[in-house]
Amino acid sequence: MSDFQTIRFEQSGAIARITLDRPTAANGIDQQMGRELAQVANRCADDPALKVVALTGAGKFFSAGGDLKAMAAQEDGAGAYVKHLAHDLHEAMSSFARMNALLLAAVNGAAAGAGFSLAIAADLVVAAESAAFTMAYTRAGLSPDGGASYYLPRLIGLRRTQELMLTNRTLRAAEALDWGLVHRVVPDAELAASVDELAAQFAAGPAHANAAVKKLLLVSSGHNLEEQLAREADFIGACADSADGREGIAAFLDKRAAAFE
Repeated sequence: MSDFQTIRFEQSGAIARITLDRPTAANGIDQQMGRELAQVANRCADDPALKVVALTGAGKFFSAGGDLKAMAAQEDGAGAYVKHLAHDLHEAMSSFARMNALLLAAVNGAAAGAGFSLAIAADLVVAAESAAFTMAYTRAGLSPDGGASYYLPRLIGLRRTQELMLTNRTLRAAEALDWGLVHRVVPDAELAASVDELAAQFAAGPAHANAAVKKLLLVSSGHNLEEQLAREADFIGACADSADGREGIAAFLDKRAAAFE
C-alpha cells in the first residue's frame, strides 16, 4: 500500500496503480506531489517485476496541473519554487518514459496544464466521456512544462499544438480522441474496468517486447532510417533470445496461446 501523502501507490504482482490524491485541490501538483511522483516513478522503473503502471486521479479531476495557490504563497516569488517543482515532475516523466513497464493513463476528469502533459505522455491513454483537456498555461502567464512541447507536436502536429498552447482551447474527450491525443473513450462508469482489463492484458503479455516497443518509439524521431533500422535489428534479436521470445515463437508454431513469464 501507499507510503506517500499526496499520491496512493498499490502493487499487485506485475501491476502497479498510482492515484493522484489531492481531490480537494483538484489533484493539483504542489512541491510534495512533484517529489513523490519522482520517487514513485523511480520505484516503478527499478522494479523488474512490473509490466504495467496505471495512473489516475482521485475524485472528479485527473489533475488541474501545477498548484497555483502554492505558487502564489511563495514569499520570495514563485520562480525558484516552480523551477524546482518542474525538475521533480520532469524526473518522473523521464522515468515513466524510460521504464520497461507500460504506463496506462486513466483520465477520469479534467486534465489541465501539467495534468494534461502527464496524461498524454502515457503509452496508452483511456479517457472517460466526461474528461476534458486544456493546456491553460498562458492563461496564468506561464509556459508549458511536463514534456508538452515534446509530445504534442509529435502527436498532433505543430499547428494544432500552437492552437492548444496559445488559445487554451478545451478539448472534450471525443475531440481528444479525434485529434489523436487519447486511444479510447469509454463511459465514466466503465473507465476503471476498462483500464483494469488492459492492465491485465499487458500483465499477461511479453514484457521484453513491450519494453522494446517503448524504447524504439522514444528514439525514432532522433534517428535517420539506417540508425533506426539498426536499433530495430538489435531489439528484435534480443527479444528472440529472451524467454518471452522463445515462448512466443514456440506457441505460434504449436498453434496455442503463449504463456509469457
